[in-house]
Amino acid sequence: MNGIAFRSKIRAEVGASLTLALPLAAAQLTQSATGFVDTVMMGRLGSQTIAAGGLGATVFTSLLLISSALLSAVSPLVAEAFGAGDRAKVQRVLHHGLLLAIALGLPLSLLLWHAAPVLRALGQSPENVLLSQTYLRAVVFGLLPGMLFAVLRNVVAALSQPRPVMIIILGGTLFNIAANYGLMLGKWGLPALGLAGIGWASSLSFTGMVIALSVYILRYPHLRQYVGLRQLLPLPQVTGAMLRELLQIGVPIGVLAGMEVGLFTATTFLMGYLGTTTLAAHQIALQTAAITFMVPLGVSYATTVRVGQLIGQQKFEAARLAGYIGIGMGCLFMMLTAVVFWTVPEAIVSLYLDVDDPANQPVVALAQKLLAIAAMFQVVDGIQVTAAGALRGLKDTRIPMMIGIVAYWGVGLTSGYVLGVWLGFGGEGLWWGLAIGLAVAAVVLTWRFRAMQIRPSELSPAS
Repeated sequence: MNGIAFRSKIRAEVGASLTLALPLAAAQLTQSATGFVDTVMMGRLGSQTIAAGGLGATVFTSLLLISSALLSAVSPLVAEAFGAGDRAKVQRVLHHGLLLAIALGLPLSLLLWHAAPVLRALGQSPENVLLSQTYLRAVVFGLLPGMLFAVLRNVVAALSQPRPVMIIILGGTLFNIAANYGLMLGKWGLPALGLAGIGWASSLSFTGMVIALSVYILRYPHLRQYVGLRQLLPLPQVTGAMLRELLQIGVPIGVLAGMEVGLFTATTFLMGYLGTTTLAAHQIALQTAAITFMVPLGVSYATTVRVGQLIGQQKFEAARLAGYIGIGMGCLFMMLTAVVFWTVPEAIVSLYLDVDDPANQPVVALAQKLLAIAAMFQVVDGIQVTAAGALRGLKDTRIPMMIGIVAYWGVGLTSGYVLGVWLGFGGEGLWWGLAIGLAVAAVVLTWRFRAMQIRPSELSPAS
């Protein structure tokens, strides 16, 4: 009887997790299609453009992902408040989250505008830096809207309403595809802006999405009872206690994301140091891996919400089960993508470049090798991101931050540099470093979640 009851609990939790995870994963996957389409469009302008544009896109995406991760602190706080029926706290969290997004977005936008000297100092070629700057000075206007959208998206998902997020992101992605085509090539009477046109399309897309989600929140009764117009605007009534709570949870999340994103970004810079061919191949493999990563990332967000809601309802064993189920779903999906990477790498590369063009052969050959290595770390990448999501639901973020610093940089980047630069294995060696770092993170973060004592009085590691 106990076994039957346990299986029933598992089925119920899988159903509840999938209800949240499928729309959020679809939303993340759809949003990542923006970067995929950008890369494909860059490829139409040649290998030089895909290398330089990919460099700029990596910088922009890195800043957006890190800042959005920091702002994701609103998710466990809103989920727990929603589970406990505390409507006032939901409103306070949103209000302060929006203020924090603005406070972060303005200086980061200024940094993007002046990114060229930083890229030159990091050893990138003058040609790549010049082209990257044209992209960055167009896409920079989408950074703040993207951060505001991240806050609203996390709040809406934590209130168990993920479907509108998915629909709005789908609409934004379709708009971005059309705008990319029109602004890059000068179609439909629009100016032909080349690489800058791709950046402008992304900025317009992010702006449209945050406006659309704001309007939806104001019009939908279930959300409006938690989030009124007053909470959508950065009005006074800021409290230091709420900002501190957001930052205490969010800063470690942002640092952890920064460690992972920084691992890939630093690898991108090292690829640029090794040459344009290596950088272009890396961009193709990285963009492909980034697409598949969006699904377990969406599952991770759903896991945070489920664990947080169940903690708010004082259902502590159910919260632990929700965490394990989230980790299992992330692992299963990435096992499937690993098979695809391993079996059809040439078909994947052909989405970006003409594989029959002799001029592209060096890039095509290296990209296929990198995809084979990416297949190796798909599973551990899915495990580590969902384990981090489960820990976020427990508001456990400081120790995972330290784990990320050691795994991503102390192990991953160091081993990649040794293999790729010192031992001369080039781009392949750098990617093996990525695999090693992610594997370490997956093992230790999963162990951390297993070691946590989930009980009413405290949430702390088992002694």
